[in-house]
Amino acid sequence: MKKALKYIVIALIVLGVLFAAAFFIKTNAKSPITFDTETAFKTTIEQKTVATGKVIPEDEVQIKPQISGIIEKIYVEEGDKLKSGDLIAKIKVVPNEQSLNSAKGRVNNAEIALNNAKTEYDRNKALFDKGVISSQDFNNIELQYNQAKLEVENARNDYQIIRLGSAGGSSTANTNIRATVAGTVLEIPIKEGDQVIQSNNFNDGTTIATIADMSIMIFEGQVDEAEVGKLKFGMPLKISLGAIQDKELDAKLKFIAPKGVEEQGAVQFKIEGDLKLPEDVFIRAGYSANASIVLEKKDSVLAIKEALLQFDKETDKPYVEIQTGDQKFERKDIEIGISDGINVEVVSGLTEEDKIKVWNKTEPVKKESNEN
Repeated sequence: MKKALKYIVIALIVLGVLFAAAFFIKTNAKSPITFDTETAFKTTIEQKTVATGKVIPEDEVQIKPQISGIIEKIYVEEGDKLKSGDLIAKIKVVPNEQSLNSAKGRVNNAEIALNNAKTEYDRNKALFDKGVISSQDFNNIELQYNQAKLEVENARNDYQIIRLGSAGGSSTANTNIRATVAGTVLEIPIKEGDQVIQSNNFNDGTTIATIADMSIMIFEGQVDEAEVGKLKFGMPLKISLGAIQDKELDAKLKFIAPKGVEEQGAVQFKIEGDLKLPEDVFIRAGYSANASIVLEKKDSVLAIKEALLQFDKETDKPYVEIQTGDQKFERKDIEIGISDGINVEVVSGLTEEDKIKVWNKTEPVKKESNEN
């Protein structure tokens, strides 16, 4: 009797353990999270890219001297508006001693040759007046005399240019630096007393000032190689300036660089766009700017939130989970189109009636109150 009772107790304990285990497994099989669902909807999707860059004048002209020397006087300031021909600065010439001596020697030689030619001319003039020599012989002597006078004048002018920077009678002295175009002075990188070098075939020369027409501005920026193939000339740009927060400017794409430049491991292509300047907005050269470019746009397409998408770990193909019952879902592969980063186009695989699982929902953390 005792043996039978013992077996009954053991059987009850085993059944209790099995029941507890089954209950535990069933309880843990249920998801602790109650998933919400969303549906697809019709909307307009724009695929955009943003090019970072700056706003600059279309043409900037650097004014350089035609003669070396020291800046004696600067007559303008940065920001001044100039007309073509306005005086910017004046240069004081510091002549090269060797060139100066050479020019002085040429003057002396020319004066000696002139004195000799004058003596010959005076002597032959007297003979010609008496009819001793022919007219042709006298004309040759007179030509040599006139050439000697011209050589003296040229030698003296060259000496004057080397010594002072210009000939005495010159109306546009090389020492006077003038604006070659009309515009605004953007930069004067030199100051009075600085030494400058003339522009020639072997040297760009020292920049005296930079002038630009501020009424004609362009956006200059860069785009990634993955997006440059989608750009077309004439595309509209929306320009946002860092210095003007509440204003967007319109522009049109006019240039796409044929060659990219590698920067930090990525190839970037330069682009330019003609900027339309409102009359009530003043733009300074060098403002940082971003250009928003619409690469593709689709109206009234079926879309879902991009956060609802999941991707197969092996094939990397997109899919969603569709509700089939109370907190029951099944996988459904879909085909997607363009995305704006928030919403993504659904090409096939879904309808507006399908309820899509919000798979990335997390259970809120319960806060435990600490009793003091």
